Amino acid sequence: MLDQINEVFFEEANELLESLEGYLLSLEENPTDKEIISAVFRIMHTIKGSSGMFGFDAISSFTHEVESAFDTVRNGTAPVTPELIKLTLQSRDHILDMLGGTISDETSARLIEEFKQLMTPYKNGTAPALAAEPSQNADSTPTVASEGKAIPVMKTTISSSKAEKNSAPQATWRISFTPSPSILCNGTRPSLMIKELTEMGDATVILFTKNIPPLSQIEPTTCYLAWDVILTTDQSQQDIQDVFIFLDETSVIKIDSIDVGDEVTHKIGEILINRKHISQETLEEILSERKPIGQMLVEKNIITSESLHSALAEQEHIKTVSKPKEAAQSNTPQTTAQQSIRVSSDKLDQLIDLVGELVTFNARLGQHAQMANNPTLLMLSEQSERLIIALRNNAMDMRMLPIGTIFTRFRRLVHDLSADMHKNIELVTEGAETELDKTVIEKLNDPLIHMIRNSVDHGIETREERIAKGKNPQGTVKLIAQHAGAFVLIIISDDGAGLNKDKIYQKAIDKGLVTPGADVSDNDIYNMIFLPGFSTADKVSSVSGRGVGMDVVKKDITALNGTVSIESRPGEGTDFILKIPLTLAIIEGMLVQIGASTFVIPLSNIQECMEFKPEHGDDGKVCSHITARGEFLPYINLREWFEIDDPMPTSQQVVIVNDQDSSLGLVVDKVIGNNQTVIKPLGDLYKNAEGLSGATVLGDGSVALILDVFKLSNVVKRTEATV
Repeated sequence: MLDQINEVFFEEANELLESLEGYLLSLEENPTDKEIISAVFRIMHTIKGSSGMFGFDAISSFTHEVESAFDTVRNGTAPVTPELIKLTLQSRDHILDMLGGTISDETSARLIEEFKQLMTPYKNGTAPALAAEPSQNADSTPTVASEGKAIPVMKTTISSSKAEKNSAPQATWRISFTPSPSILCNGTRPSLMIKELTEMGDATVILFTKNIPPLSQIEPTTCYLAWDVILTTDQSQQDIQDVFIFLDETSVIKIDSIDVGDEVTHKIGEILINRKHISQETLEEILSERKPIGQMLVEKNIITSESLHSALAEQEHIKTVSKPKEAAQSNTPQTTAQQSIRVSSDKLDQLIDLVGELVTFNARLGQHAQMANNPTLLMLSEQSERLIIALRNNAMDMRMLPIGTIFTRFRRLVHDLSADMHKNIELVTEGAETELDKTVIEKLNDPLIHMIRNSVDHGIETREERIAKGKNPQGTVKLIAQHAGAFVLIIISDDGAGLNKDKIYQKAIDKGLVTPGADVSDNDIYNMIFLPGFSTADKVSSVSGRGVGMDVVKKDITALNGTVSIESRPGEGTDFILKIPLTLAIIEGMLVQIGASTFVIPLSNIQECMEFKPEHGDDGKVCSHITARGEFLPYINLREWFEIDDPMPTSQQVVIVNDQDSSLGLVVDKVIGNNQTVIKPLGDLYKNAEGLSGATVLGDGSVALILDVFKLSNVVKRTEATV
């Protein structure tokens, strides 16, 4: 259990640190943005409190120093400087290392000392500080009792040194917190969460003790307590939820807003109705008896005495915060919090595998229904197919993530590289909301890193060179994502010098890749940078020059069944265009037959199907040309390409497909029809077979190979180039 809780902490902390990096880079561009400053402070505060709660004292102690620095900034005492951003980014990396198990006391001590030196002038009063607001008197703490059991009601007011000095409107919230009975076993301390809530503003805390058993029955490791907290604060509902971010799933948290405007009355009956302890009908019945409502509700066992005292405490809190000088209503729109749970990616993978098995099972069911020609069975098969398609779509949607989840991490990469290379470069992202399968996103990380590094190093010129060319001294690298049917286009674009075609060509001659004077197209020259060991860098650096990187990009993108192409404009810049399939799990395909073998063509690549009528009859060639709707198209005869010797049918068909920038025909014996295709990886025997990308299991249990349209297109292009 403790290991599971720690795993949740590590996952959440890593996500917080990733978002922290984005906030810091944004803060560098907008150093006076109070919302970003507050966001950075909250992240450090959350990591500090949670790491201390789970026993990671070294992380908690170190993070406290960073939090203190941003508390000074948040209060308006210290400014955001490049030195502060740099130190905080280094601290973020250090905390990440500590989460990974690398504890360096020397690094912690060095960074803490640098923070202290940076903040000392502001703490000593050499910089102007914001005037502290007078704190409220916290002595008037209400107390209530409940039938022999005291229910402490704690009234707290956040001190002016901790309060954020801005004009944010205040809102009042009711937080009901019922910890899991086993919460103490995993090291969580609920009292620290309550303490953190009280530090966020004016808070009234009600402790529920009714579940505490007699002393002889008490288990020391069991939590019997629950809390209600009435909180008036300028923090958002999300900030309140963040206090409980590392809480186990069996604990119950409920956060409701309370309207404390002047026109709103806060009688006990109304409060109990809002809490859903009683109905309007019950209230009217009780009021008709002309006795104190609280007394009657308790006497009739409609509510407990603890519920009554909690409502009384809320009423007292609202009266306090509704005084004339504090009666301004909150303008913050109240929204219903979206419910979400954290699910392991392994469980999602298992779900997709099970959906894939269902798809295969339904295909078998449909096949048997057709063979039996049973109307009832056919109807059940069709209904099952609709349900499985809906389940498949939902399962696939659960795996889809916005590509912006990896876009944000590249801002730090460009920031650090441009600083190391003394260049001024801005990273611009577009289409971050474009969604891709999480497996595809994970495999895109390394190729994109290589390509962005290439743009920063080779593409963007130095500041002096750009000024001499009349360009903006600041270079730009754009990262663009957009949908294109069943694919996503990812474009890495820079406004640098463009690829040096002559230099690449000369390097290819030196390496013996082409003969001097050979006629090579511009596109072929540009694609040479993807060859293993090919580099045009004049010297080896920490960024490039060893001839590795771009060949890895080509290999990784090909492994994703994608393609990469280049568009270069001399003196203006270069675009690298990646075309990636949305998912690697389940696709819609077209089933075709060649001899006794069955193949699947991805439906997203298909334009049309038509009768195969070659210009000069069957010449036995692998590749040739046909005329399709007035267009002269190349085709590849799959029977010849895969060397299938089964008897030739009396007629054949051609499936017109498109790759990234052209169309071609795939000649088959017969088009069978649509098929939901669960993609399975190829075994060692077929993994190097050109023209295949995977396999699938059909309804009858046989295996069909999935055709790779892009690789088959390359076969046609190579054949045409040699003719």
